[in-house]
Amino acid sequence: MARRSALPQTVAVRLVLDDAPEALAGLVAGIAAGGGSVRTLSTVRRMTPPVAGPKPGDPLADPEGAAAAGAVATGGTGAETGRIEVEIEVEGLEEERLVRTIHATPRVRAHRLTRSLDRIFGKRVIVIGGGAQVAQVALGAVSEADRHNLRGERISVDTIALVGEQEIANAVRAVADLPRARLLVLAGSIMGGEITTAARELRDQGIPIICLNMAGSITDVADLVVSDPVQAGTMAVMAIADTATFDLARQRGRRF
Repeated sequence: MARRSALPQTVAVRLVLDDAPEALAGLVAGIAAGGGSVRTLSTVRRMTPPVAGPKPGDPLADPEGAAAAGAVATGGTGAETGRIEVEIEVEGLEEERLVRTIHATPRVRAHRLTRSLDRIFGKRVIVIGGGAQVAQVALGAVSEADRHNLRGERISVDTIALVGEQEIANAVRAVADLPRARLLVLAGSIMGGEITTAARELRDQGIPIICLNMAGSITDVADLVVSDPVQAGTMAVMAIADTATFDLARQRGRRF
């Protein structure tokens, strides 16, 4: 499996919109018309009930505070409706053009540019399995990530300790939906059945898997099988780091 190329950079912005069905749709339509694509969208909070007046010092609610903090309040009506605060990451538009698009969008009340998560947390290694094994994998992964992050990488490590075939299988499938997830490590004593099926589905979506040497059929579908959990975490980070020379594709099917 070839290493994924670097993803295009995105522009992140946090906005306050009227809590109305057409508000978000209008924003997305405006971005699309300008040639941009919304890559992530999350609702931060619902600002209800409507506030009679802006809160002093809140750059998103106070136009004067917004100017001081680099936020920009935009025009429109709808003082009677509630409002929502959302954060989006847009690909294909530069900051200046995105700001112009936001200004031209009705029902947007305020906005401020932030930093996209890929520029802060970067690529992610996901570790799933039993608590003791997960902890040891995380030890190796975090130590190795620190070494590469000091050289300009952005690699984060996320873990969850789970028990039960169906619970682990569900988590494996969900990795495909996690933003910036680049590799999965399965850490446990025995895994097979539905977990193996889920692992095959995940690999078909382009996410490689490293697993510990354990009982069960999972070792037959993983890209790499490693006996030492600390070493498994180390190799997982090396496999996705641009500053490493480790090529997981050349090691596929091997056991260490």
